[in-house]
Parts: sequence; structure tokens; C-alpha cells
Amino acid sequence: MRESTEGPIPLIWTQPPPPPRRRALGREEIVAAAVRLADEAGLDALTMKGVADRLGSYSPMALYRYVHNKDGLVDLMLDSAAAEIPVPVEPGDDWRADMRTMALETRAMLGRHPWFALLVHSRPPAGPHLMRRLEFMLAVLTRQGAGVADAMTYAALVDRHVVGSGLQEAEEARLDRRYGLDDSARLHAAVATLHALAAADGRLPLLTGWLAAPSGAAPEAQFELGLDFILDGIAGRLKAGRMSV
Repeated sequence: MRESTEGPIPLIWTQPPPPPRRRALGREEIVAAAVRLADEAGLDALTMKGVADRLGSYSPMALYRYVHNKDGLVDLMLDSAAAEIPVPVEPGDDWRADMRTMALETRAMLGRHPWFALLVHSRPPAGPHLMRRLEFMLAVLTRQGAGVADAMTYAALVDRHVVGSGLQEAEEARLDRRYGLDDSARLHAAVATLHALAAADGRLPLLTGWLAAPSGAAPEAQFELGLDFILDGIAGRLKAGRMSV
């Protein structure tokens, strides 16, 4: 009887599966991972390696095929965040309501993405969603008789208020976390210390009195008050422009 030199029948069940093929990346996936990383861990954590780690078994070099460099990634992140701001197709009948809504929607986006306020002026506002937003604001203002140059100035005033407020609130929140001031007991102790310092100075009676019982508008109310001041000023300029024609 002939002896067989062959091994056992190679059944599929005894064979390990091949390693899975690495899935292809997409630019949108990379940007979404970068946005989540910045939202959760802040800008200090926003590195190409950090984004690659979020995506799984990819090297930082694999990302450069899609975003070219970190500046390109920041541009895409900014425009991705701006895409969350609803922009109407056409201005409505109430220009102040249009400008107010745009400011409030932008502020809401900044609350979700505090890093936006830190980065938006570091790059040219060339993203399509950022440009459409600005185009809408220009349309609102030019329909009220403003020239395009003046409309750009008025839109910039509104945006500086929005972004400046967002930047201030983001930094205040970071300060609160750093010193534990988001805890009411520690905040009370910090205010008491400031009150004692002001009282000891002897030349700060108004501040000393306020620190004894701090009160004031909440950040949202302060923001809307400042926005109303700006819109009132724009309204005055628009009215003066119409009267001079």
C-alpha cells in the first residue's frame, strides 16, 4: 500500500482569515476626527498624530495625502464648524432680526466648538460656508442702503463682538477649570479674597461694595446687550445714509 506524503485536507475552517484590508480614509472623516479631538481635548492636543490616533491604525503621514498640512486641516475644521450655522437663501423683511439670528447662531456654534474663536483669525476666511455666511450678511445690509464697503465694516463689527465674546468665555471657562472656580465653594472663597484685597486698598469703594455682594447680567444677557448696542449704531448709520441721499 502506497504511503501518502500529503498533509491533511486543507479545509477552510482550519485556515486563519487574511488580515483585513485597511479601509480607505476620506477627507470628511479626518476633519470630523480633528473637530472631535479639539472639542474634547483642546487645541494643545490637535496634532496630526493625535488625529491619526483617533482614526485607528493610521500614521500621521497617511493624513497628508488628504489635508496637505496642518494649516489645511485647520481651514477644513473652521469651515466644517461654520457649516453648522444656518444661512437663509435670502434676507427676510427685518434686517435686525437677520443680523441678530446670524450672531446668535454663530455664538451657539462657538459654544460647541470653543477652539473656533482661537483659530478663525489665524487663517484667511476662504472656506465656502464662511464665505456664504458673509455674503448673506452683506446682502442683508446692502438691501438697507449700505454700500458694500460699509456693509463689510458693519458685518465685521458684529463678528468681532461674537468672536470676542466667545474667546472671552472660552478663556474664562479654562481659567475656572484650572483654579477650580467651577466649584461654587471655591468661587465663593476666591471672591472673598478679592473683596478683602479691595477693602484693604482703601481706594476702591465701588469695587469693594460690589464684591461684598456680586451681581450682574449673565454672559448670554451681556452678549445680547452688546449686540443690541452694535445694531443700534448700524441702524443710526443706515438712517443717516438714507437721509443724506
